[in-house]
Amino acid sequence: MLVKKHSIELEKVLSFLNEIEITIIEKELDETTFLPGLTLGPNCIYIDFDKLLYPGDILHEAGHLAVTTALERKLVGTEDMPKDWPTQGDEIGAILWSYAAVCHLNLPLEFVFHANGYKNNSDWFVSNFKSGNYIGLPFLEWAGLTLSESRAALEGKKAFPIMQKWLRD
Repeated sequence: MLVKKHSIELEKVLSFLNEIEITIIEKELDETTFLPGLTLGPNCIYIDFDKLLYPGDILHEAGHLAVTTALERKLVGTEDMPKDWPTQGDEIGAILWSYAAVCHLNLPLEFVFHANGYKNNSDWFVSNFKSGNYIGLPFLEWAGLTLSESRAALEGKKAFPIMQKWLRD
């Protein structure tokens, strides 16, 4: 458990990631990270809580790990990881995964889809998700993480945003 005090929302996120076995490692990071205070490593997220601006970004980064195969998750942050990772498909999968996670945790969508994220397209993503237009759903279904409504009905299971599992095999 991290030593610092966090908001209730952040504690929910950290507890959830621990449950699904994505490791959080508190670490001082320099200013070169893509997102302030966050970077990815082998099946882990390094967080510098002093530099972290948007705690919801943790769920997006976790989404990148979650939609990556188990074999490649171990390579994230190393020179052995393919240079084209994450692909555009991985990116849209991580966005939709983080939507499912924020729904699962019963947090406001703005926790992840804040005004300063997603190249100023947060409102567009939120609008699509609220209307049931789940961009990237075929990818998450193909990866074995969730089910579309039609497939869920056939299998007698719950459909997205309910996840069948949180990490790709």
